[in-house]
Amino acid sequence: MRKVTFTDPHRKKHFDFFRSMDQPHFGITAEVDITEFLSCVRRSPTLRFTPAVVYMIADTAMKVQPFRWRIRGDEVVEHDGLRPSFAVPTAASSAFSFCTVPYTEDPIAFHAAAEAMIERMKSDPSFEDEPGADDYLFLSSFPWVSFTSVTHAMNHSRKDSVPRIAWGKYFKREGKVLMPLAVQAHHAVVDGSDLGSYFQQIQRSFKKSEEIFELFLR
Repeated sequence: MRKVTFTDPHRKKHFDFFRSMDQPHFGITAEVDITEFLSCVRRSPTLRFTPAVVYMIADTAMKVQPFRWRIRGDEVVEHDGLRPSFAVPTAASSAFSFCTVPYTEDPIAFHAAAEAMIERMKSDPSFEDEPGADDYLFLSSFPWVSFTSVTHAMNHSRKDSVPRIAWGKYFKREGKVLMPLAVQAHHAVVDGSDLGSYFQQIQRSFKKSEEIFELFLR
């Protein structure tokens, strides 16, 4: 982890302007093409949709630098790693459980850790985050409908700079499989161009699914 210093005076003004807002988060919902990705999931005997899509979301966040920035007081820090925390069903309750898995670049290692944690949450659900931790990515799925927008429950804190990302029900259109993806971030640290880069990068990753998940297809 390191401290981020804005040497550009205009960038510093941008940071101060948006962090003073009562509601500084903004978000975009767009459709991403997951045709190749879904093909990999369906062809592999071991690759599972949820761990795989969480990997893609977290891997992209690692590559778009501002998604690793967090506001702490008057400062900004950059994390070396992230912990995606996503909602999963549980056998112990009708309510969902948080499922937190530290990101690792190796998709096989991440997938195995995610599967193990998902299984654990079925009987031992959790609804708590680590106090004071801000290296999370808060993820949600809504597989019942192909939504066009999302709002998230959150405390009105100007310092809450953890991105929120949600995916919805995928569907076919003109021979492609599309999935709605909603990405929300704190505007003081993530700009529109950063959000655009996120969508461009994750689309490239979905297109390269066979390469990324090659070992799952053998």
